[in-house]
Amino acid sequence: MFINEKRKKVRFLHKYLRAIGFSKFGSRKELKELLTNVIVNSTSRAYTINQDEIMLGEFCKDFAENMGIAVCGEFDEENDDKFVYDYYYPYLRGSGITTTEDVSVERHAAKDSYAGVCDDVKVGVSLIFYLQNMIPYVKAQALGQLPIRGTTLTLSALSIKGTIMMPIQKDEHQKKRIQKESKNRNNLIAAARRGDEEAIETLTLEDMDMYTTISRKIQKEDVFSLVDTYCMPYGVECDQYSILGEIVECRTVTNSMTGEEVYQMSVYCNELTFDLCINVEDIYGEPQVGRRFKGIIWLQGFINFPE
Repeated sequence: MFINEKRKKVRFLHKYLRAIGFSKFGSRKELKELLTNVIVNSTSRAYTINQDEIMLGEFCKDFAENMGIAVCGEFDEENDDKFVYDYYYPYLRGSGITTTEDVSVERHAAKDSYAGVCDDVKVGVSLIFYLQNMIPYVKAQALGQLPIRGTTLTLSALSIKGTIMMPIQKDEHQKKRIQKESKNRNNLIAAARRGDEEAIETLTLEDMDMYTTISRKIQKEDVFSLVDTYCMPYGVECDQYSILGEIVECRTVTNSMTGEEVYQMSVYCNELTFDLCINVEDIYGEPQVGRRFKGIIWLQGFINFPE
């Protein structure tokens, strides 16, 4: 009976809420008070009217630098002052530009939230992320301004389980060789996407050689001494990934409401750099610059529209 009651209490909470320092929340009353606090004392808020002439609103409150909760919904048609809550999500605002590739956006089926898709040749897979700034996108959509050219993308991620691993030792010569090979491969992938048959054949042969080399070495070596970084889709939800990346920056912040400590780090993964946060209690090992982070992430993205 106790176990069932515990499951009943936490099943409605957002899975990644603990990533920003809310691991102790366990009742609907606490959640309701938290979301009310976000709406009333929001750090930022945004509004727009969608294609159906409904006014949408988004209230965001930071509980540490660049980290907080967003509450989204719409205003009542009969009473514009009444905000009707629809959904909420925890967020981490990323820093810098992750990629300049074009992004396409689609609405989720169940609610007025959006998923973005970015095809960056450096990653090898289409990156699907949860769109953070949906209000500017909905506004541009309602005004018929899509597609907008010249956008950039800032990615970030939340994690609730991670492990710190030691780096693979490389000298300067090896680093330069890896960068050169990576640049050549990216050029081949871009050519293959344009239909270049020679590039497709070259990539196929390289993949076969790589598979043969790894199959031979893995008999005597650990896989993580061969694979420096990776990014792979994880589970059935399309915006979650299993990653291994090098930590380039790391700091500890404190949730101003709960007092829980959270690691915020910048991770270099598959030639993309993005910010990531994880609760101190949910990580095995001590993150430091140069070490590697291995874990499951929920990928978010902020589209930077040109002014």
